[in-house]
Amino acid sequence: MDPFSSSFLSSFSLSNLPLTLPPSTSSVLRISAVRIEEKPPTSTSTTTRTRTPQPSRRQIPSPPYPTKTKPISTNPPPTPKPPPSLAVTIFNAFDDIINTFIDPPTRPSVDPKHVLADNFAPVVDELPPTKCTVVSGVLPPCLDGAYIRNGPNPQFLPRGPYHLFDGDGMLHVIRISDGGATLCSRYVKTYKFTIEEKTGSPVLPNVFSGFNGLRASAARGALSAVRTLTGMFDPSNGIGLANTSLAFFGDSLYALGESDLPYAVKVTADGDVVTLGRRDFDGKLFMSMTAHPKVDYETGETFAFRYGPVPPFLTYFRFDSEGRKEADVPVFSMTTPSFLHDFAITRKYAVFAEIQLGMNPMEMIFGSGSPVGANSSKIPRLGVIPRYAKDESEIRWFEVPGFNIIHAINAWDEDGGDTVVMVAPNILSVEHTLERMDLIHASVERVRVDLKTGFVSRHPVASRNLDFAVINPKYAGRKNRYVYAAIGDPMPKISGVVKLDVSMSESDRCDCTVATRIFGPGCYGGEPFFVAKEPNNPEAEEDDGYLVTYVHNENTGESSFLVMDAKSPNLETVAVVKLPRRVPYGFHGLFVTETNLKKL
Repeated sequence: MDPFSSSFLSSFSLSNLPLTLPPSTSSVLRISAVRIEEKPPTSTSTTTRTRTPQPSRRQIPSPPYPTKTKPISTNPPPTPKPPPSLAVTIFNAFDDIINTFIDPPTRPSVDPKHVLADNFAPVVDELPPTKCTVVSGVLPPCLDGAYIRNGPNPQFLPRGPYHLFDGDGMLHVIRISDGGATLCSRYVKTYKFTIEEKTGSPVLPNVFSGFNGLRASAARGALSAVRTLTGMFDPSNGIGLANTSLAFFGDSLYALGESDLPYAVKVTADGDVVTLGRRDFDGKLFMSMTAHPKVDYETGETFAFRYGPVPPFLTYFRFDSEGRKEADVPVFSMTTPSFLHDFAITRKYAVFAEIQLGMNPMEMIFGSGSPVGANSSKIPRLGVIPRYAKDESEIRWFEVPGFNIIHAINAWDEDGGDTVVMVAPNILSVEHTLERMDLIHASVERVRVDLKTGFVSRHPVASRNLDFAVINPKYAGRKNRYVYAAIGDPMPKISGVVKLDVSMSESDRCDCTVATRIFGPGCYGGEPFFVAKEPNNPEAEEDDGYLVTYVHNENTGESSFLVMDAKSPNLETVAVVKLPRRVPYGFHGLFVTETNLKKL
């Protein structure tokens, strides 16, 4: 099929993505004990999407990828792998016993056939830098650089329980230069990935799905201990996936996952991605780091934390403008382990949310649940600590009943630093966070904490189910007006983007939505990212820029890179880039300018 056919071009307009698209011929990606193979189309059948109380995603057709697209650079053919050793064969047999008889994937949240359906299915191989085609509009000059999206893409299809959060990190990079684009998809070469690639099979148990119940935890824990004792892997080298997000600070680019240290990566001139290695910042960073550090645009500093199941349950720290890590600030006043995925900074403070989701060992021991679960009797709190604190002596905790956040959007100071304001999506059904993400509803709220009186007030910003929200990065820690959030339909699928004007919440307006963009029937995207049109112009308006994201059309099996005008009333299309193959749904992304790419 001609990749630039008029039928494809006519499906786009400058104002919107396709409302209807011609169905493609297809075969089905079948989840089995072997890796997915994407084959040419063999039938013209289509599948009707249905909704049931326990939804099951239909499997997507394999798209008819263009055969004329040639990689800019190619890797040498892979060396045939030797057969697995006797030890690997024996360990795999024990794995199969555990997965079949002790802890089979009985729940949809950990059933690979459900979790890896549709465009959540992994792509089979890495993609070297491959030319893309701009099929609508023109890529603006400010997009010269690279948009990088992280997400889970399991190297091997799981033989047992598998949660969406458990996949190996893969970076999907669209490199833009002079109006042209290339796409590259590469795994982050973590220690876990390289060991399992060498072994030819999974070695480390999945964190979110491998420890449900005492029997499963004991069995997998014992098998992991034996693998360690036999030298198959060394857990001191890290067990993380680096599959969650990215950050650029200290002139370095990092792939992040909160169960491990950062992995430094770089994007080459031709758009390829290279993993440089695991970083402990001269031995000053221990065990792990949040996947959501905050970079202060004005000072160049980066603020971060780590959390865990043993005291101190929270440790706060920062990096200077050169990327050098400063001393840890352990926070012992957080007395129970909490699932602390994100936080916020202001000019004066760091703000942490202790929510009802946390470590739940009793449910794991006496039930069959995950070690992470919800505690409905716990009252959520916000902790406010001076951002340059040397210890936790000045931290203050404020109870905020019913306020459970996974992601923070932004925070700032008011009243000369006597008031802290935070904007974040509040999860109204936190008990479903890991088990039934399709039942999650997150309502964006504006929370105001009076540090003098201790009074906390809350006001809704939007009632729609929103998450994966971003702002103009220049306003991190400073009062901002505009927020761009993904619409859950239901989560983790994202059907569109909204623009919120949070200043409207000051006038008691309950819904501050000022623009909405729906991708179209069967089209789902990811977290948007804001790129300023003139990032170095101090006079530029806050919303003068573009929103970028990947969008996948489940009717055709094709993916695209979408550029939207953030200032326009309906977030109109500026450019659409057809990608040479599909990009699976994932987590968080980052745009790195051409200037910063050269620093790598």
